[in-house]
Amino acid sequence: MTGEDDPVLVRRAKVARLVELGQRTGYGLFGLAIAGFVWGWVQGYTDTLTTLIVAALLVGSAILAPAIVFGYAVKAADREDREQGRLPPDRE
Repeated sequence: MTGEDDPVLVRRAKVARLVELGQRTGYGLFGLAIAGFVWGWVQGYTDTLTTLIVAALLVGSAILAPAIVFGYAVKAADREDREQGRLPPDRE
């Protein structure tokens, strides 16, 4: 059985892609919040800028937290399969 045939590996690969997207989006929103904070520190804070910073932090946290947890889960499952010799050769 190859990695493309095993439904568990297919589902795990799908979760890994979503984790990568979630981490990029979450960290990107954190970067946006930091840039907004620096911009506000230099130029002065407005209500819109403050709202943008808070929204970026809240949405980034909501996206990043589960992405990190699922990322560790995918890595642990891959490690467990590798230690048990259950991963097909194309995934090792």
